[in-house]
Amino acid sequence: MKSKLSENIDRNDINMIVEFWVNGSDRDFQTMNSMFEKKEYNWSLFIGHLVIEKLLKAYYVKIIGTHAPLIHNLLKLAMDSKLEFDEEKRIFFITVTAFNINARYDDYKTNFYKKCTKKFTEEWLNKITENREWIKKQLNW
Repeated sequence: MKSKLSENIDRNDINMIVEFWVNGSDRDFQTMNSMFEKKEYNWSLFIGHLVIEKLLKAYYVKIIGTHAPLIHNLLKLAMDSKLEFDEEKRIFFITVTAFNINARYDDYKTNFYKKCTKKFTEEWLNKITENREWIKKQLNW
């Protein structure tokens, strides 16, 4: 039996689903910045992961024409969606995926929390913002 997620989406629905993912990413972008302002640096980076994940899922739907897979690995999402990127972006996807894992699981949280200084977080939020714009450009959004 074929999963609904792997079924092709009607072309008329693709834009609606892409818009859903982009709008969710935009809301998370605001939350990411709010968390930073509240000095919740580890959560800001966790939400930053969601910002990029949702845009990659939008790109996946637009290019592949099926629902995006239920995964959080940004590099796999980018590769599976046939997004063309360089080594710098590959490292970015791997690193930001780690923010999801490190903020979520207790055994990683303490070390991640210590690592998330204002400076570290600011640097990564700038990279997330830059890559957010880049993915939106790939989406023609």
